[in-house]
Amino acid sequence: MTSPTADAQALPARDAAGLTRAEAERRLARYGRNEAPAPRPTPLHRRILAQLRDPLILVLLGAALLTIAIGDHPDAVVIALVVVVNTTAGVAQEVRADRAVAALSALSAPRARVLRDGVPHEVPTALVVPADTLLLGEGDIVAADACLTEASALLIDESMLTGESEPVAKAVGEPVSAGTVVVRGRGVATATATGPASTLGRIAASLDGGREPTPLQRRLASLGRVLAVATLALCLLFFAVGLLRGLPAGTMAVTAISLAVAAVPESLPAVVTLALALGARRMAVRGALVRRLPAVETLGSVSVLATDKTGTLTEGRMVVQHVWTPEGAADISGTGYEPHGRLLREGRQLTPQEARPVRELLMAAALCNDAGLRPPADPTGAWTPVGDPMEAALLAAAAKARCPARAELDRLCPRFAEAPFDPLRKRMTTLHHLPDGNVLVCLKGAPESVLDPEVLDAGPGLLDHARSHAQTLARQGFRVLAVAGAERLWQPLPATGAEAGLRLLGLIAISDPPKPSATATLEACRAAGITPVMITGDHPATARAIAVRTGVVDDGPGGRVLTGPDLATAPDTDLTAARVFARTDPQQKLDIVRAWRARGAVTAMTGDGVNDGPALRQADIGVAMGARGTEVARQAADLVLTDDELSTVVTAVEEGRRVYDNIRRFLVYAMAGGTAEILVMLAGPLLGLPLPLRAGQILWINLLTHGLTGVAMGAEPAAPDAMRRPPRPPGQHILAAGVWQRLLALAAAVTAVSLLAGTAARAWGLPWQSVLFLALLAAQLGVALGLRGRLLTGANPFLPASVAGSALLAVAALYVPALRSLLDTEPVGRSGVWLASAAALAAFVCARLLRGAFHRKARS
Repeated sequence: MTSPTADAQALPARDAAGLTRAEAERRLARYGRNEAPAPRPTPLHRRILAQLRDPLILVLLGAALLTIAIGDHPDAVVIALVVVVNTTAGVAQEVRADRAVAALSALSAPRARVLRDGVPHEVPTALVVPADTLLLGEGDIVAADACLTEASALLIDESMLTGESEPVAKAVGEPVSAGTVVVRGRGVATATATGPASTLGRIAASLDGGREPTPLQRRLASLGRVLAVATLALCLLFFAVGLLRGLPAGTMAVTAISLAVAAVPESLPAVVTLALALGARRMAVRGALVRRLPAVETLGSVSVLATDKTGTLTEGRMVVQHVWTPEGAADISGTGYEPHGRLLREGRQLTPQEARPVRELLMAAALCNDAGLRPPADPTGAWTPVGDPMEAALLAAAAKARCPARAELDRLCPRFAEAPFDPLRKRMTTLHHLPDGNVLVCLKGAPESVLDPEVLDAGPGLLDHARSHAQTLARQGFRVLAVAGAERLWQPLPATGAEAGLRLLGLIAISDPPKPSATATLEACRAAGITPVMITGDHPATARAIAVRTGVVDDGPGGRVLTGPDLATAPDTDLTAARVFARTDPQQKLDIVRAWRARGAVTAMTGDGVNDGPALRQADIGVAMGARGTEVARQAADLVLTDDELSTVVTAVEEGRRVYDNIRRFLVYAMAGGTAEILVMLAGPLLGLPLPLRAGQILWINLLTHGLTGVAMGAEPAAPDAMRRPPRPPGQHILAAGVWQRLLALAAAVTAVSLLAGTAARAWGLPWQSVLFLALLAAQLGVALGLRGRLLTGANPFLPASVAGSALLAVAALYVPALRSLLDTEPVGRSGVWLASAAALAAFVCARLLRGAFHRKARS
């Protein structure tokens, strides 16, 4: 960490804030730098040690040491290469992901405006300290927790901390938090807490602590321990039997170690790494950046998807969707802040006569407005709001209704007086000169403030009807504004004097609408057996409306919403009973995730704000938004969505299931082959084959079957039904659900056809040991092809190519002089090749039949 003295020495003799070097040094020494705790990069040696602690890797390291001890250096090199490649790939992926996240990161409020000695200055945020006076204006990011001493029409976007989608009005004496954004107005505040002591800093600090192992890591660790014990027992058994039969101790020791290498699927780490790396690569292309490689597989186990609302299920932009006037209602099409859309009623476009009152309503809302719309910098970009997003949505709606542009409205009807929005009055009024010399009064505000006989010149029937419609829209999750106006011959100041006798122009319903893909995404989740849960800081009515529209819950009594205050007053509430949570704080989000995990669910949590950080870290898979997410959320997550699309999570879940299926497929293949080799060595002498295979032959079979062919299995495409089956139970063993039964059946089949080929060769006078060697290798390659989910797919040409290459190398072991000498083999002739080919075909057919039988059983 940089020392205060070093920081101060980097400053000029007097900085932009008027601080001398000595003053800056004193400030830094007293308060430290105003920075939230940043995650420290993991040292390289710790990354490497974390990879090497895997139990399977430890077994391989032990096997390497044994092969070195007996002088079998070639096999020791092969095993060591597997370990090095696996470790390098895992470390490289983590480092690459961390760098990519760092590239997405941006410092919040790198500079701040402060008042020192009565003069405003711009200083680095790191030098803002408690008691500094902060000057806040539109677009500024608040540099520290502070208390407002002045506020003028001040609106603060606190969504990164609270999840609340709408800006919050702030008054003198109220607090503002570091990292929040000023969307409208101005203010002056006194800094009260900075860096780690700020709200943002405390949440970031709560993310410290180690991560729990993923489901895959737990399963493979359990398998590694079982294999280590079983391998040791088999080696000792085989060694003892050989000694009892009078075979040389040296020969039996080498053969026993060779069997140990055969029994351990040493390519499993490489297969796992390749499958995870390919999955991570495919996900990156589709907008999902994996920060930890094992997280790819964990996604396949997800059974609960906890998602926030704003920007994830919704567009994250305010849009006017519905308007009501005394003459009739209308819907407004279009998305975001784009000034393109249509006025519709029951699906048809309004006629000019029908659209007239709607345009009058929206023109008044556009005049009583302090926001703006910024066009995109390039043709593919989006329009963005300037100022209050809600007011920008009114401008966009006016443009969709073909009202004059804002600049033209200001020219035709220049504003000369106003009564700004006041949280107490809940309305805003502006006065405008008309071309004929009259004065136009425009007023907008909350329905309860505007639909008042003291404000409107309207009969009780119209007011009651407007109030009823406003309540209906509010229950549907809309934010409702009422707009009124009048034309006067003259108008005395102040503007509040005009707030009487106005004509009701209508109601405007604004919301953050669901993304077009949200409903389909959640349907895909449910089809895959994943339970969606919405957790938001927004209003309960808004949360429920979005939950119903996207299909999180049904529009019935079962779709209840639990709020943060509900949970605070009833701490024993079953947090897994509800599917929608509103007005939640960071601790409650954390409690919800923990409750689901305690129930045995594998949880994925999406988020973008600082308030989401602890829950993202606690979840099995934390998913952060890359484009609009905060640095704290990105650093806490396992997966970063560069496109901010929830549908990308579904794609990632499919990748996770593909990875897990491929790992299990490889385990069936490799362990069935290893078991068959052991059974051949144990059963061969009973059939008159004294030493069925030599140590070198066993290792050559192992190298060809567990090498490129085994690794190629990690690239197999996803099964067609991958997203139509429920997630596997989190506690399920990796060999459960029929895997070990299929493994043993295949091992028995490979053993039988191999021994049959060997005994037939012996009866025919052929070099039976070489035939047995070739048949055992060919049968395992037949199993590799027979286990494919899609037999004739071209999605993974590497597998059939590697099988063909391994077959050629197997034949080369019988006919290339150097290999014959090394492996002690002989040419087997055409008859021997036919016997091995028959063994391969029989094993292939058996694998296909077993795969079909177990697949049908799993689906039934």
